[in-house]
Amino acid sequence: MQKSKKCKRVAFSIRNKILLLLTMSALPFLLIAVYLLASIAKYNSTYNDIVNNLTVANAYNISFKEDMDESLYKVVVGYVSFDNVARDDKLKDPYALMRQLKGSFIELKDVTSDYNSRMWLDSLLRNVDTLKNRVDDIMENIKEGGKYDSNIKELDDNIYILTELIQEDIQYYIYYQTQSMEIVTRNLNQQMRNFVIIVTILLLVLVLVVCIAAFLVTTGILRPLWQLYDATGEVAEGNFAVRTHVNTNDEIAVLSHGFNEMAENMQTLVDQVREDEQKMRKADLRLLQEQINPHFLYNTLDTIVWMIECDKSDEATEMVVALSDFFRLVLSKGKEFISIRMEEQHIRSYLQIQEKRYHDIMEYHIDLSPELYEYQIPKMTLQPIVENALYHGIKCKRSKGIIDISGELTGNLIYLTVSDDGAGMDEENLKNLSHEILKPCKETDRGFGLANVNERIRMYFGDEYGIHIESASGRGTKITIVIPAILDGSRFENEETLQEKEAAEHESE
Repeated sequence: MQKSKKCKRVAFSIRNKILLLLTMSALPFLLIAVYLLASIAKYNSTYNDIVNNLTVANAYNISFKEDMDESLYKVVVGYVSFDNVARDDKLKDPYALMRQLKGSFIELKDVTSDYNSRMWLDSLLRNVDTLKNRVDDIMENIKEGGKYDSNIKELDDNIYILTELIQEDIQYYIYYQTQSMEIVTRNLNQQMRNFVIIVTILLLVLVLVVCIAAFLVTTGILRPLWQLYDATGEVAEGNFAVRTHVNTNDEIAVLSHGFNEMAENMQTLVDQVREDEQKMRKADLRLLQEQINPHFLYNTLDTIVWMIECDKSDEATEMVVALSDFFRLVLSKGKEFISIRMEEQHIRSYLQIQEKRYHDIMEYHIDLSPELYEYQIPKMTLQPIVENALYHGIKCKRSKGIIDISGELTGNLIYLTVSDDGAGMDEENLKNLSHEILKPCKETDRGFGLANVNERIRMYFGDEYGIHIESASGRGTKITIVIPAILDGSRFENEETLQEKEAAEHESE
């Protein structure tokens, strides 16, 4: 029975295992990189904010007091009026200066998080409001007129002091922003040091984890591979009963499943070969028993005795030699294959013996080309066919007949022909006999010798080889044997010897 092929699903392939290992290795580094980039981005944003704040504060720190003091002084002394003070390229509108200053530092306050910096910003904004009030006083005095001394005193006692205070507020703001920058830089440096320490520790842990994971993954892959390797070694030594047990749900499990099926199929094939070998051995034994037929031996010995009694010692000697050659070639030192030269000698010995007994009804001709002599043939291939031609062809004719044996090499095939002009067969008997010889010889009701030869040829070489029968009633029979042209039959003998050893070991177990 042929098993249907099943495709076992791979639940967790080796590729997925390797990808998982790589992901486990890369993910911590990815997280570290994201954390580092986020920290750098945060530091960069904070640093940029502080630099922008310092830039704004420095711009006012350099010019505000000077521009404010000069512009108000020239307004008080009457050099310019409030209305046209901005028209002078060297002077600034005091109110415009205060609005710009207040607006800029209100924006700075919104983005400043340092406590001390915000405190000085609050002081600065209060001083700006006070400064505006004092400027309003000067403007009122100028409108009323006659208060020059009062305005000069206002400048000395209030305006100059307030612009000084505002400048100090700006400088303190710059100072604390600079400190904030140093703190940020220091924190970043500390963070980088901590980061290096953490990354080093994490890297060591990760290397350990990856090593353990790699060991587990590779072990999970290599262990079943070693099991398969050991199992294939046992199969190579002839143990087809070995099975692997892999439960990894990957490609190796599929390979293991396929290996088990292969071993099981090989075991089935080996058992079948052993069974065929046993059948062949039984067939050979039965054929050998047929060849060493007591009646054939008795009749031959009787003929030898008769020749001796009739003073035909030379003919008796020839017959003894032929009988000796016949049995020597039957045994063939236990070989399964012999050369066609030896097979011809075997047939010639057999026909020489039979010719002495049936000289009045039988003639024979052997015409085998010498180019065939070195090719191999299973022993006792021609003799059962020649015997069949004699007993079922010539003797049934009840008159003298001829047996012709010939052979030729065509390409890689050898064609051997045994023909007789005996009784032959009608179409129905020919059909029945052709059907019988296709059966195993133990199941054959007639034509055992032909069936035995056909079965052995097909077992050795394949179903495309064997024998073919042509016959017509009263016109004789022609049997053609087709075998491959093989110069060395030792490979078949080696296979037979190996199978015998395996069968003996199997029986001993």
